[in-house]
Amino acid sequence: MFDLTKVKIHTMCVSDLDEIKEILAQDFDNFWNYEIFKQELVNNNSSYLVVRYNGEIVCYGGIKIILDIADVMNIVTRKDKRNMGFGKFILNELINIAKEENCTSITLEVNENNQLAIHLYEHFGFEQVGLRKKYYDGVDSAILMTLNL
Repeated sequence: MFDLTKVKIHTMCVSDLDEIKEILAQDFDNFWNYEIFKQELVNNNSSYLVVRYNGEIVCYGGIKIILDIADVMNIVTRKDKRNMGFGKFILNELINIAKEENCTSITLEVNENNQLAIHLYEHFGFEQVGLRKKYYDGVDSAILMTLNL
């Protein structure tokens, strides 16, 4: 666990992207890049958050809301900061945003091999509702999960 007094959370802005570029390259897939994030940050249906610990970005995530359904677009924690509770922290904040926006549910896709993320989502009450075969790079399948609010 981490020291809450050293945590700051804020809405992601374009200036955060320079720091996030490094995390993207090391800790995430090929799809999410600087340009896609820039487009997401100006999308009125999207909400992205950044968690800083001791001044460094350690985690970020976002949702996109369409009508009354929020879709978790991504949650990324730096590899050297995983299993410390940052993922739980940001997911809780994203769920709160969805509730504030009167969403009825939250959906997401997670790589079938990402057991840490699957356990995180199950901890919050997400249930598996489907499977997208070979969704990630034509190899790994995506488990579809939903949380009713």
